[in-house]
Amino acid sequence: MKAIIFNGALERRPLSTSGVLAGYLSQKLQAAGVDNQIFNLADAGIPLFDVTLTKPPHAVEVMNKLFLDADVHFWLSPLYHGSIPGAMKNCLDWLEVSAKLPRPYLTDKTVGLVCWADGAQAMQGINTMDAVAKALRAWPLPFSVPIVRGNLFESNESRDISQAYKNKLDLLMNIATTKVIAGVGQ
Repeated sequence: MKAIIFNGALERRPLSTSGVLAGYLSQKLQAAGVDNQIFNLADAGIPLFDVTLTKPPHAVEVMNKLFLDADVHFWLSPLYHGSIPGAMKNCLDWLEVSAKLPRPYLTDKTVGLVCWADGAQAMQGINTMDAVAKALRAWPLPFSVPIVRGNLFESNESRDISQAYKNKLDLLMNIATTKVIAGVGQ
């Protein structure tokens, strides 16, 4: 089983919220024997979506291969002004280059959703990602992890994820990997 952790935040710092969450998911998946890769949008070099190009840019081809080869996805996003970052949506729009494949877009891929916000509005980002995943023919899990960022860490100094959120992230990973192993929705 292959998993991709799509870090849709435009942060490069390893101790950023997205870096800590992506690292936690990656370590737990690795410990469970799941081959995984973190796809950091900030480092991917994905250009603005352009349907007039006759050949997709190399970064887009690499991204499409990673996304299509993964059995399970975990999408991580901050909430920016009521939605996911535009750069994250732009990246997902580039899955259009797979439209003519026998199994285009993210057909039957399992997607776990995680969003954080300073207030209690992270569900807005979850709802956006859910709609996009469904439009890409994926199966977003019915369980997601909306995060109130002020409650995410045990302390701001340690950047250790609180036990309550570790439990939620672990449950998300268990549901996702069990679904893929069972072949539900595939």
